[in-house]
Amino acid sequence: MQIFLKKFGEILTSRDTGKEAFSAFQPVLNNLSDNEKIEVDFEGVSVLTPSWADEFLIRLTEKFPNKVTFINTENASVQATLKLLKDIKFTKKI
Repeated sequence: MQIFLKKFGEILTSRDTGKEAFSAFQPVLNNLSDNEKIEVDFEGVSVLTPSWADEFLIRLTEKFPNKVTFINTENASVQATLKLLKDIKFTKKI
């Protein structure tokens, strides 16, 4: 399964819209087969904030551990947010 984040907008900023996006995508996620992987595509996203990503990406990776991969992450905003979330998630485990 591919998730094209651009469908939610080019600028993904608020916690509320991240939560809304994740809720809106629930019906699709509920039909995911056991062996199906999830590919999150950042193409076309110009701004990604930690708040939006926390509500959508962290919840997605927690619900489907080891199934989620990210592609087209070259944008500086996307890279910075993903690095921050990775650092925070690692810190919480300590």
